[in-house]
Amino acid sequence: MDPVIVVGAGPVGLSLCLALAGSGVPSVVLDEGPGKDLPRPARTVVLHEDTSAMVHRLGCTTLRDEGALFAAWRTMRRRSHADDARRITFEDRQPPLHLPQHALTRGLRDAAAAHPLVQLVTDSKLDTLEQDGRGVTAHTRGAETTWWRGSYLVGCDGARSTVRKLLGIRFPGRTAVERYAVAALRTELPWPGEALLHRDPAPGVPEVSARPLPDGVWRLDWLLPARGELVTPDALVTLIRDTLAAWCGGTTPPYDLLDTGVHTLHHRLARRWRDRRAFLAGDAAHLLGALGTQGVDEGLRDAENLAWKLSLAWHQGASEALLDSYEDERRTAVAARLRAADQAMPVLRGGGGLRTYLPGATRSGELLLTDGHLGRGPLGAAPTYAPPVAVREVPTDTDPGGQVANIPVTAPDGATVPLRDLLGRGRLLVVLVAPGTGVWDRRHWLGAGLMPRLAAAVSALPVRTELLVADGYPGAAAHTVLLVRPDGHLAATFAGVRPAELYAAADTVRLGAPAPLDESSATHPAVID
Repeated sequence: MDPVIVVGAGPVGLSLCLALAGSGVPSVVLDEGPGKDLPRPARTVVLHEDTSAMVHRLGCTTLRDEGALFAAWRTMRRRSHADDARRITFEDRQPPLHLPQHALTRGLRDAAAAHPLVQLVTDSKLDTLEQDGRGVTAHTRGAETTWWRGSYLVGCDGARSTVRKLLGIRFPGRTAVERYAVAALRTELPWPGEALLHRDPAPGVPEVSARPLPDGVWRLDWLLPARGELVTPDALVTLIRDTLAAWCGGTTPPYDLLDTGVHTLHHRLARRWRDRRAFLAGDAAHLLGALGTQGVDEGLRDAENLAWKLSLAWHQGASEALLDSYEDERRTAVAARLRAADQAMPVLRGGGGLRTYLPGATRSGELLLTDGHLGRGPLGAAPTYAPPVAVREVPTDTDPGGQVANIPVTAPDGATVPLRDLLGRGRLLVVLVAPGTGVWDRRHWLGAGLMPRLAAAVSALPVRTELLVADGYPGAAAHTVLLVRPDGHLAATFAGVRPAELYAAADTVRLGAPAPLDESSATHPAVID
C-alpha cells in the first residue's frame, strides 16, 4: 500500500508519523516550513504522564535534557506570603513535564529523520487534495512541486489548516477566550523547581503563573483582559519587576529576560474529523487551552488514537466503524474538555452563573485551575473512552475504556519493562495477572499454569497481539486476564482463560471485519511524480 501522508511537521504530525513507523507503516510528512523552528523560550508545552510517556516511547531525547518536571505545585491568593501557599507534591504520580515547544519539535524531528519509514519533505505547501476508493492524491508547491499518492492523509497543519479548508469542514467556536502576557526569564525564585499559580496578586492583575525550566529559567504568564489594549514593552517590564518583587520580599531580584510575547487562546472544534480517507488532528481539529488545559497534550492523544487504527487499516484492513471511532472518541473527549472549561469560566472569572452545573463546583477556584494545570478532573484528566466492552467478568481499579496502570510486565522472552513502553506498536496486549511472576523460572513460562491455553488463544486472535504477564494489577485478582488496546486503554477483563470470549473481545476492539475495498472509484496510479 501507499504511505500515509501527514500534512504538518509540528509535535502532532511528527508524533503521528513516528507512531505509524513503530507499527511498520511508512509515511510522508509534508512540511510547509524549512525543517527547523526558531528557539522561542516563552513558547512552552506541559506534558502529563500519558503524553510524556508516549513522546519518550517515540524516541524524543529532548525531554530529559531540556525539560523540567514540577517538583511541586503551589497556589497562592492575593498578597499571601510564599510560605503560606498551598502545596501539592507528586509522590503518587508522575509530575507534569515542562519544556520549550521548539525543543519538543526538534527531538521528534530528529527521531523522524533517523527512521527509515519516515520521509520528511520541507518547503512543501499543500494546495490540492483528491480522494478515491483506494487512496488520496495531494499536490504541493514549493521545493517539491509535485503530486503525492497516499493510502490516507492526516491534516496536522494547525489552526489555519489547509487540509480542513480543502475538505470544506467548518471550524466554529469562540475567539480570544483568554489572553496572556508571557515572559521567559532566568532568575532565582523562593521555590526552586516548583510551579506556582498566584490569583489576585495585585490590583489589576487577576492571575499570574510561574513554571520552571532547566538552568534557572522560568515562564511567567499574566492573565489579561480578553480584548484589552496592547501590552507595551514598558508595561511588561513593570509586570515582571512588580511580580518578582512581590514574590521575593519586596525587592526585585536580578533577572535575564530571554523572550516575551502575548498568547491569545481560542476555543474551536471542527464539525468533522474524518472525510473518507482524510482526517484532522491537533490544532487543525480543535483549539483549547483556557484555564490551564493543554492543546498539545490533546493533539498527542489524537495521534496515538489514530495511529493504531490507521496501522490496522494499512496492514490488515479496517472496518469503517473503526476509522469512524477516531472522531467519535477523540472529538467527544475534546468537546467534554471544552464544555468543562466553558462551564468553569464564569465561576473562575467572576460571573458565577453556571456554578451549579459544573462537576465539583463547590471546590475553590484555585483547585479547579489546579486540575487544569496538573491534568486532573474534567479540565485536565486523560480521557476514558466508551468503546464496546465485550466482557468485564472481573473488576479492576481501571474503568473500561480508561488508561491502564503503568505496571511492570514481562514478555515470554524474559524482558521486564513498564507496560506503557510496549504501547504504540499497533498490537493489542493481553496481560495475565500471575502473582509470583518475579520468582518464576522464565524458561518454563509458556508451559506453566494457564500460559499454554492463553498463548494458544492469543495466537488465534484476528488482530496482532502480544502476550504479557504481571505480578499484580491494581484491584485485580490472581489469574485475571486484561485485554488492552494499542493506545493503552482497557478493553476487557476476564476471570481466567476464555478463548471464545477473548476472540470476541478482540473482534469488538477492531469493530468488526475490514470493509471491502471500493475498486470502482480507483482512478489514480499508485505513484505520481
